[in-house]
Amino acid sequence: QVRLVESGGGLVQPGGSLRLSCAASGFTSRRYIMRWYRQAPGKERELVATISTAGDTIWYADSAKGRFTISRDNAKNTMYLHMNSLKPEDTAVYICNLATSGDNYWGQGTQVTVSS
Repeated sequence: QVRLVESGGGLVQPGGSLRLSCAASGFTSRRYIMRWYRQAPGKERELVATISTAGDTIWYADSAKGRFTISRDNAKNTMYLHMNSLKPEDTAVYICNLATSGDNYWGQGTQVTVSS
C-alpha cells in the first residue's frame, strides 16, 4: 500500500521560510514523478512544482519561481519543498503527489499559514 506523509507545515510570518517534506513508502516502481500541489480555502487545487525521477527535470508555477525549491532524495524516498520569502497568499494546504506509469497517489497534506 502506497503511503505519502507530508510534514513541515506551520505558521510563519511574511518573509519567512519553511521546508516541507513528503515521505513515500509502499511502492516498487523506480520511476516516478513527484509533485507538490496546494489548495487554499475556496480555491481549486494548484500545481506548485514537479520533479522527475532523477531530479533533472523541474517545473515551477509562476507563483513559486525564484522563491521555492523542489528536491528529492531517492535513497530516502523523500521529496522536499524549500519555501522562502513566504507571502500571505501562500497560505494553503500543501499536498504531495506521486505518479508512476499507471497510478497516482496523494498525501493528506500539511497546512502552511503565512500571517503576522
